[in-house]
Amino acid sequence: QVQLVESGGGLVQAGDSLRLSCAASGRTFIGYDMGWFRQAPGKEREAVATINSSGGKTSYADSVKGRFTISRDNAQNTVSLQMNSLEPGETAGFYCARRIRAGLTPSDFDSWGQGTQVTVSS
Repeated sequence: QVQLVESGGGLVQAGDSLRLSCAASGRTFIGYDMGWFRQAPGKEREAVATINSSGGKTSYADSVKGRFTISRDNAQNTVSLQMNSLEPGETAGFYCARRIRAGLTPSDFDSWGQGTQVTVSS
């Protein structure tokens, strides 16, 4: 089974940038689409960005288009999320997961990590 570990979260001010990383161990995720999700307090976990297995195709939630960039390095077995111009409303736990079905709900992904917390102050 693939194990995913997220890192890079922290406390930042509005307008700052962060780069999150997701590293796989145990087994590679090569061959799978990958996604980043976020879950704010009291809200459902939502897809933020996805990337296909080769890294050539990405998708983003409307709220983050133009500010967030997802990328992957299959040789290093990592996927990253560059977040620019962070807003206070984006305070959330961020999670990396492997896509196993065609949808964009959490149930369409597996191998969730424990997440990394991003807190954006105003």
